[in-house]
Amino acid sequence: MAIVVRLDVMMARRKMSLNELSARVGVSVTNLSLLKTGKAKGVRFSTLEAICRALECQPGDLLEHEEDSQ
Repeated sequence: MAIVVRLDVMMARRKMSLNELSARVGVSVTNLSLLKTGKAKGVRFSTLEAICRALECQPGDLLEHEEDSQ
């Protein structure tokens, strides 16, 4: 099973750049980029809350569970 990050989708819907989101959330562009590309190992709830507030969305809009096909 895998958790897929849909941050790029929500950013596109809100027409928000990574730099703008970084400024609003107070998280570095590098860390947001790692999260956006799915390379982050985890995310703090406080960071997730700040991203949801900035993008006006719910955590479920950003994170999705997908079954592995085996």
